[in-house]
Amino acid sequence: MKQLTYHTFIQLILSIFVTKIGIMLGLKLPTDPRWVNIVAKNIDEILTDHAYCEQKAASTAISLIVSFPEYTELIEEMIALSREEMGHFKMVHDRIIARGKTLGRDRKDEYVLQLLKFFPKGGSRTTQLVHRLLYAALIEARSCERFRLLSEELEDKELADFYHKLMVSEASHYTMFLKFARQYGDRKEVDLKWQELLNYEAEIMTNLGTQETIHG
Repeated sequence: MKQLTYHTFIQLILSIFVTKIGIMLGLKLPTDPRWVNIVAKNIDEILTDHAYCEQKAASTAISLIVSFPEYTELIEEMIALSREEMGHFKMVHDRIIARGKTLGRDRKDEYVLQLLKFFPKGGSRTTQLVHRLLYAALIEARSCERFRLLSEELEDKELADFYHKLMVSEASHYTMFLKFARQYGDRKEVDLKWQELLNYEAEIMTNLGTQETIHG
């Protein structure tokens, strides 16, 4: 039996992990791999968009703190998450500076704008919380899937490794938000809403994947 080298062993473990990530996310429509080709030709654009995605993720965590202060466990996690996401923002910003560039201007995230139209406005505080948690979970899941593609397909190995590390982080965020939605809402109702949201998101994705943005 051929003995595995340490490098080969690590690659095998990572490939198993990546496969499990793909299954775990439950996304109904995977991103067209050709999206990476668009990104590879526009690295500066994707880095700027990515930086703002991290900033918005931190803002989402802070918004949940302000809107639902009575949920102590959630608040503790959102405090940690806001710090982590701003740490990621700095990591991306540092890469932009290292490339001799400056952070570009923010732009609309059509993916998120379309996604946020799914659940009706209003309802009880618990319903509103569950809806926001499900939105956050799905955005993190799609980000994780996009980071996985970048980690696998980018020819810039240093940047590919950077996105692999972020992929692992995004996966944990996705599961955290989904866990809280199920914890604070009725489990069967939450699971039904989650599947419906996943189906809706797949429809959105049929018209995306053509821009040098994390979600576009």
